[in-house]
Order: sequence, then C-alpha cells, then structure tokens
Amino acid sequence: MKYACIFAAAVGIAASSVASAQDATIVYRLGHDTVAVEQFSRTPTRLAGESVTRAGLAIQRIQYDVTLAADGRPTAAVIRRRQADGSPFPNAPVEYRFTLRADSAKRQIVWKDSTQSQSFAAPNAFPAFPVYSYAPFELLYARGRARDSVLAIGLGGDAVGVIGLQSYAGDTLRMRGGTYQMLVRFDRDGRLQTTDGGLTTNKAIGTRAQGRVDIAALAAAMKPTGVLSPRATAYAAFSRGPILVNYGRPAVRERTVWGGVLVPYDSIWRTGANEATHLATSKTIALGDLTLAPGLYTLWTQHTRNGTFLIVNKQVGQWGTEYQPSQDLGRVKMDFARTAEHVEDFTINVRATAPNRGAIDFVWGDSMATANFTVRP
Repeated sequence: MKYACIFAAAVGIAASSVASAQDATIVYRLGHDTVAVEQFSRTPTRLAGESVTRAGLAIQRIQYDVTLAADGRPTAAVIRRRQADGSPFPNAPVEYRFTLRADSAKRQIVWKDSTQSQSFAAPNAFPAFPVYSYAPFELLYARGRARDSVLAIGLGGDAVGVIGLQSYAGDTLRMRGGTYQMLVRFDRDGRLQTTDGGLTTNKAIGTRAQGRVDIAALAAAMKPTGVLSPRATAYAAFSRGPILVNYGRPAVRERTVWGGVLVPYDSIWRTGANEATHLATSKTIALGDLTLAPGLYTLWTQHTRNGTFLIVNKQVGQWGTEYQPSQDLGRVKMDFARTAEHVEDFTINVRATAPNRGAIDFVWGDSMATANFTVRP
C-alpha cells in the first residue's frame, strides 16, 4: 500500500504544475499492491517514456524514445534497461537502437565497448517493448485496421515476430504477441486508458492518470516483490508411499477469488500459478470414480455455480496456460466449504484421513475445495 501513497504524492506534486495534454502515467497494480509505474509523453513527432517495476528480485527501469514520421509511424527507437539508480546493469547492453524503414529494419545492440548490428527483412516493423511499457501501443492503435498484425523486432534473437491489437469484446482489444496478451481499452482519441492481465499469468491492472511522476524517486523508494507465487509442495505418505502436489502460491491481494477475478465461474484454472500444478503418486489411488496408476499428472480446477471440479490431466511438464482438454483423464466433484478465516496465499494440503484414505484440500480466500481419495493395495 505504501507505494500507492508514494505514487499519489508524486502525482499530486506533478498535478500542481502545468502539464501538457500528452503527458500521462499508467499505474500497474496487483490487487492493492503497485508493481509498476509507467510515465510517458507523446507529441506528433515523438513518444518518450520510462517505466519502473519492482516485480521480481530487483528494481528495473525501462526507458524508451520513439521517433515518429509525419503519418505517426515509428522510424527509429531507443530502449534502455536501467537499475534503480538509473545506471546500466553490469555485463548487459547499454541500449538497443532500432531503425525502422518501409522495406526493412535494423537493430543495434550497444555494449560498453562494442556494437552488434543486424538487419531484418521486416517492412514497417515495430520494436517489441518490455513488460509494463505499454504506452507505445497507442502507436499501433493509430494504424486502424492495419494494427492487427505488425512485424516486431525483439531485443535479442534472429526471429521476426508479430504483435498487434485484435478485437475482443465491445471497445476492448487484446494484445497479440508479446509476453502477455493483455486486454486493453483506448478512448476515442486513441489514448490508452486501461490494461488488464486477467486472462494472462500477469494479473496486473493498469490505469491511466494525467500528469507526470518522478520515476527516479519512485525507483529509490520501491522494494522488490521477490518471487511472486513461489512454488510449494504438499506431501503425505501412505504405507511408505508418498503422494505429493507441487504448485505455485498466488496471493489474494484484496481481489475476489472463487467466482471472482482470480477463479472466474466456469473457467479452467491452473490450480495455482506459473508452471502447471503436478500430482505425483507412488500408489494407485481412486479419486472419485477415477483410478490413477502410480505416476505424474497435472491438476486443473473448474468452479461453477453447480459445483467445483478437480480435473486430472495426463499432460505433464507444461506451463500453466497450456491446458489440453484432449489429455483429460476425467473430473471429480469436490466438497466446497467456507474457511474459518481468510487464507491470503493459495494453499494445497495432502492429508491422511485413515490408513488407506486421504484428502487434497485447495484453500484460498474464504473457501476450501476438497477432493477425497482412497489408496488401493
């Protein structure tokens, strides 16, 4: 919460001065926690900005400067990664330079003592900006129907990618390509108003505000979040045979859980965060009417108004967004009950209820879903 206060104070200071209409700030939050702030300024010939993020193990600042042609298309861009104090990261490029032409593109990766140049057969390309640098999507939005599939040059690698803005619902669009395909909304003048990561692994919500903030001051005050949704393992043994579940532990952060923002009704949820949640059993177990031989499986959850179901899938080793329903072994209806107190971090418990019986509890927010199982001889 304190970062929201720091940001509010910074905006208050900025609002007291006269700011041009092109100056704006986007605040990105996970629930009540501010995880990033992006400040930018747009004119007919230039879009320049800087973002600071505390998600992860270090504070990072991204600076970008895009030169625009008379028709609004980018002709050149510079992107820099910086530490909290504004200095370059050790043993990393000083900056990335892009030259964007009607028939090709060129990227220069500038190191302290050398420059690597590479050309791409990519007409009217666009730089692939890092996460939490979303203001440049205003330039894509301005392309109208041509914004759907734009060639993109990343900060590294030889491949030419594709980014864009595709229709989603009403006045909401969805980003194509990039690390996270956020939902975005623009006003009638093409100004980015909101970003929504609810359909991605990045659940942050971005909201636009007018005026400028002091990115350097924010960076100096921020503390890294550390690893969001750390991995954990729930474990129980039955006749010397282990049964365990490995999963990521997202936090509520003042958001709604079951039937809300985090586990919407009828959606297929990864039952955790990041990598898919894996069940490993050394015993044959009967989970509802499913019989699972010793082995490795992934677990998924569907919460509906008519019940909460645990889905067992035979695909393993994948990221939590890679759900293949064709690989389902079946689903089991779980018991669903309120918890005695709020549980902030998603928690899975594997527990023995008898020598050959057990239960897997999925606890988050104010409720718990439970799947009972029997260990076969």
